[in-house]
Amino acid sequence: MNLSWSAAWRLARRGLDWRFKGLRLLLVCLVLGTAALSAIGTLTGAIERELATRGREMLGADLEFTLAARTPAPEERAAIAALGELSEGARLQAMARVPGADTRTTPVELKAVDAKWPLYGRFTLEGGKQAGAPQGMTAWIAPGVADRLDVKVGDALRVGEAVLTVGGVIGSEPDRLAEGFSLGPTVIVSKAALDASRLVQPGSMVRSKLRVRLPASADAVALGESIKERFPLAGYEVRTRQKASPGLDRFVSRMGQFLVLVALAALAIAGIGIGNGVNSYLEARRGSIATLKILGASSGDIARIYLLQLAAASALAIAAGLVIGVSLTPLLGRALQGLLPIEPGFVFDAGALIIAATYGGLIALTFAAPPLVRARNFPAMALMRARVSPLAGGWRGAVLPVALGLAGIAALAVFTAPQKLLAAGFLGGAAALFVLLSALGWGVQRLAARMPKPKGAIARMALANLHRPGAQTSALVLALGFGLSAFVLLAGVQTSLDGNIAQRVPNKAPDYFVLDLPLNKVNDFNSIVMAAAPGAELREVPALRGSIVGYGPENAMTRVADLKEIPENAWPLRGDRGLTYADEVPQGNMLTAGEWWPKDYAGEPLVSVDDELAKVLNLRLGDRISVSILGVERSARIASFRRIDWENMGFNYVLVFSPNAIADAPHNLAATISLPQKEKMPEVRRAILGGLVKALPSSSVVEIGPVLGQAREILGQMGTAILAAASVAVLSGMAVLAGAIAAARERKTYDNVILRVLGASRRQLLVLLVAEYVLLGAFLCTLALALGSGVAWAIVVWLFEFDWLPDWPRILGVLGAGVGLVMVLAVGGSLNLLRTRPAQVLREL
Repeated sequence: MNLSWSAAWRLARRGLDWRFKGLRLLLVCLVLGTAALSAIGTLTGAIERELATRGREMLGADLEFTLAARTPAPEERAAIAALGELSEGARLQAMARVPGADTRTTPVELKAVDAKWPLYGRFTLEGGKQAGAPQGMTAWIAPGVADRLDVKVGDALRVGEAVLTVGGVIGSEPDRLAEGFSLGPTVIVSKAALDASRLVQPGSMVRSKLRVRLPASADAVALGESIKERFPLAGYEVRTRQKASPGLDRFVSRMGQFLVLVALAALAIAGIGIGNGVNSYLEARRGSIATLKILGASSGDIARIYLLQLAAASALAIAAGLVIGVSLTPLLGRALQGLLPIEPGFVFDAGALIIAATYGGLIALTFAAPPLVRARNFPAMALMRARVSPLAGGWRGAVLPVALGLAGIAALAVFTAPQKLLAAGFLGGAAALFVLLSALGWGVQRLAARMPKPKGAIARMALANLHRPGAQTSALVLALGFGLSAFVLLAGVQTSLDGNIAQRVPNKAPDYFVLDLPLNKVNDFNSIVMAAAPGAELREVPALRGSIVGYGPENAMTRVADLKEIPENAWPLRGDRGLTYADEVPQGNMLTAGEWWPKDYAGEPLVSVDDELAKVLNLRLGDRISVSILGVERSARIASFRRIDWENMGFNYVLVFSPNAIADAPHNLAATISLPQKEKMPEVRRAILGGLVKALPSSSVVEIGPVLGQAREILGQMGTAILAAASVAVLSGMAVLAGAIAAARERKTYDNVILRVLGASRRQLLVLLVAEYVLLGAFLCTLALALGSGVAWAIVVWLFEFDWLPDWPRILGVLGAGVGLVMVLAVGGSLNLLRTRPAQVLREL
């Protein structure tokens, strides 16, 4: 007979249990996979929309020009002002203190703005009151300044030589996110107040900002490039509303890549669980299928009935996954708050939810096809005898639906992924891993069949169970290999991130950085510090700002302005950088090639380059580097390459020049203060800060402790977000482990009954079970360690561009816990099996 779809649905509905007994593994895996996709898609979509819609607000302009250590020349300012409405400001580090209380001092980020600020967005004070730029000697202060100095509205504040009045506490600063990492809380002042502070002197580390509101039809990118071409030596760093925060864009891109990998991994793992779950479900209903066939049901009828059951369960699971994914978005947003521009609360992204639901449907149909086709094609008597004579073959009919499903999944993944090559590469890798694990499962079965038989009966039977007819060894290797590899992957990524936090943000660092130390005030600086802390270690270096404008062989130099895209890892080419000169190799540096110039060198200007940058740019000894300092181009020949110890928190410069190359440019010094442990008391710190602020009002003193804390917090947030996202894949892996063991357990019912009839005790059966999984686990441990750590290395090194710093004891501990979980699931899930009465099972055969 050929049932209609309506008749098939009536039979399917009667066979469904509201508790979905037998389909719970499918439900769990599909819910987890869909939830991961919907949460990740919704989150990344919300972030991208915020970046796109708030680009102007984040930047505070359509177009921003930044200059280091100088103000724009009149002709430059006129050319930029001709583009649109201009707002001019500046940003620099400074010290704020309460007049008459030298101990109440804190480093701040001084932000000077004109009357047109902000060009876009709303600036508000605490309480929600909207405000604009401060007037005269009034200052808006961040909450951190109010807390550290214990000041309130109406109190006086001294910055440099200017005495300011606190006019309000900052509530919402529209362009804060685009400003990047800061060394202190913000104080916003007028240009008049900045002039009165007398902080801007020749060589000061000030960054001038010119922000432009463009006409609606203007091309911000083209106009920015036109200014750079017109003033190639000016050293302008240009940002547009499309790239309001390049560093943030790169972080979002890399985080998005990782999240895509997590989602695809969760899908791949969920697919295995779905296949196992459907196989177990149909295995438990083989009697019903055989009965229907005996009563005249065709293979097509069987397919319709059980396809409708699976479709109903899958639809419910997908809907639940979408709801959970949307519900998780606020939690992920909170974990990333401060790192990414995302509004708190629920976010609904119809496109992301449709894609997640489509993925879920394709995964369910693709991985459910093989067991469904197998049950559909086998004759009734074969199904009746499946327990004593396991079904074999039947896979050929599933090739076409599986191939079509996989093609649909791959097309959807590549088409919707922002990094198409990454998604395609991951899918190719996942397919290769499937093939590898399947081949290894087949190989384990063949190897077990050819191994010498152990003497002990239990060991001999455990080995035989790995290769006997109907053995689930291949399925277990595939599922357990994926699950355990996911555990190792997560542990490898997490411990490497922890290692990078410990290495890149060290506990040992100078206690203070001092910026803008005038050359003629070095003796005063030394005297003040040594009077307060005689054991202090001081280091002063010349500090300039400039941008690299050209590099390479003298007759074929590459101009940075002509590059369509900055090479990967060539970050020193982006904007201005710190420059210095020295007679000796800097502390913590080691020459890797070339020679250092002698003291009092007076020949051709020379430069020493970081060897990592040299490799990225393919530089050779004898090549030239050109930099723009205060709008003047200076060129030097490369004399050496250095390996820089970035772990020490001292002064590290990518470029170090010979003194005769740049020493004549206006500049100040930067200094570090390292205190011995016995001199780190609060009173010593207050004496140093108070003395330096009073004697050197134009200098900025930065205490390192809070800065390191902020860096650790940011990296810690990143690690937490990654852990939360990757945990979805691990949860899927745990569900797959449970499902694979449950599926294998059903197959053992008949074996255990026969052994019980032959006289085996429950204890012997339990020992046999443990021995089988110990043999399998020993092999899978090595496999999971190799696969998981290999993928983790690629993610850490290639994707996040961090060092590979795994904590192997923790990784091995996680792997051991995963194997322990397998044993617990295997033993715990088999206790009911051991209590099964042989007579009852034999009657059901």
